[in-house]
Amino acid sequence: MRIIMAKNATPQRDSVMEHFSIVQALCRAAMADASPALRKQVERLRDALAKDGEAKQSSALTSILTTADRTKELAPSRIERSKAPLVGEILGRNTPVPVDRETSAALAEIIFPADIESSAPLFNATVRQAIGTIVEEWEHFDALAEIDIRPSKTCLIYGAPGTGKTRLALWIARELDLPVVLVKLDGLVSSFLGTTARNIGNLFTFANRYRCVLLLDEFDAIAKVRDDPQEVGEIKRVVNALLQNLDIRRDIGFTVGITNHPKLLDPAVWRRFEVQLEIPKPDFEMRKSIAAHFMPPVKAPDSHLRLISWFTEGATGAEIESLVRTYKKATTVREEDKRGLLDTLRQFATLNAARVQSERRALLFEDSTSLFRAMRDDPILNFSMADIGEISGKDKSTVSRQLGKQAAALSEGEVPNG
Repeated sequence: MRIIMAKNATPQRDSVMEHFSIVQALCRAAMADASPALRKQVERLRDALAKDGEAKQSSALTSILTTADRTKELAPSRIERSKAPLVGEILGRNTPVPVDRETSAALAEIIFPADIESSAPLFNATVRQAIGTIVEEWEHFDALAEIDIRPSKTCLIYGAPGTGKTRLALWIARELDLPVVLVKLDGLVSSFLGTTARNIGNLFTFANRYRCVLLLDEFDAIAKVRDDPQEVGEIKRVVNALLQNLDIRRDIGFTVGITNHPKLLDPAVWRRFEVQLEIPKPDFEMRKSIAAHFMPPVKAPDSHLRLISWFTEGATGAEIESLVRTYKKATTVREEDKRGLLDTLRQFATLNAARVQSERRALLFEDSTSLFRAMRDDPILNFSMADIGEISGKDKSTVSRQLGKQAAALSEGEVPNG
């Protein structure tokens, strides 16, 4: 009987040792927030392995226990602890990131809270309130836990390019005091069969090990519709791998996906995200606020900010920032080279034709009187004759006479030149 038991014990022990990496990962995750009872069980396993001569495995568990002790010593008190109490190891600046096996290219970039801009992104009141809800859930993590509710751990942010999606995701991570594992998903795609799915698996394994926000940028690069007849079987396997890893991470860490092309996403991908936040293009007042935000140290009159906002109808925050840079350069160069606002707008419209609404662009290049009339009559812009005169470099009496001549000519069926 004793001989039979010994023979049976050997393959069982070999099986355990074969899968020890999984046991080790479980112990590491558990020790991130371990109770005394759980720690005792890890110590018992370590001692049992040492007794059976498994010195390497026993040493690995000793290292995990030691790391947990050091982390506990360095950790802040319960009152001062992070707003995002996630399990896992602390991600440091010297932590190596996973790489593509074939190209040795890094699969992710690490961004720490101290390196993220502290000012909140500029959005309308509705979006600001929604963003505030996400952060507040994590700030009240303990209160929610008492009623068996957890904060949202998955968020998909979508909208047109240049609307501030990536900056928003980084700012949320800063508010949660968590580093960001930033991944450009198109960079995970490999020409080697099977490598893309492996890269995804390695990346999620890395992110799940540490306390961090996993930020999946350009999400549509991989998360495409699996039923697309143009896609080969490999991309379908890649999407399946992505879905499986999202499911595993849901109970481990906070994940944010970003896309400019929401219609390309597989319906199954949408279901993986608790929060689905659309970032719209800014309205008139928001565009004016964005222009004012990027204007310093140049001091622009309020009428200039309003005209920039009016002129950028349908534009994104990034496009408004680009126009403001053009304005600042045009008002700061040599005196003889300085341009007025209208000339600056014409220059920008010429160099960025696709970024400017066709109606607004046409007005800039038509006769000036038509532009003045549009500026005067637009209820949102609400310009006075003095405003138009200041912008065009004319006195308000001249502007008034010019508009009067046009009105008279129109009543007689003629259109005067500006």
